[in-house]
Amino acid sequence: MDLAAFNAAAPAEAAAAVSVWAAVPAWVDAVVAGRPYDTVDAAAATADAAARSWTAADLDAALAHHPRIGQKPAGTGAEAAASRREQAAMSTAGDDLTAAMAAANAAYEERFGRVFLIRAAGRTPAEMLAEAQRRLGNADDAETAEALAQLREIAVLRLRTTLASDTEG
Repeated sequence: MDLAAFNAAAPAEAAAAVSVWAAVPAWVDAVVAGRPYDTVDAAAATADAAARSWTAADLDAALAHHPRIGQKPAGTGAEAAASRREQAAMSTAGDDLTAAMAAANAAYEERFGRVFLIRAAGRTPAEMLAEAQRRLGNADDAETAEALAQLREIAVLRLRTTLASDTEG
């Protein structure tokens, strides 16, 4: 769905697309209500601005749809496909790194009570592991803020990937 199709889509169809980017209902509504967008950058700016009001409850709701880093996303839907693309680098990780990431995921879930979230796109497996290990030392509020920032980055990246067309850079 490029930008023109997104702008022209029925509200329910547009909301279904936006929900893949981040399943935060009020944010989905704000991004859909902001249409039509002149550019992908304008859509991304609206989405980014609206995401800055997300709360810990929004984070927890959205994380219900995110697989663990290094775990193959289940399902065949658009969200699972996006997660598979974003985490493709983990498929190149060796057994030791994969085991260390699984241990970091478990420690993170034990410490913070939710799945470790990071924008995986553009990061190596070693970088993701290092971030997981670093973030285990965060205070609860600092980690919630960091996880919300990562969710926002993921959402805006997914928006850009979805809405980009051959004619817009």
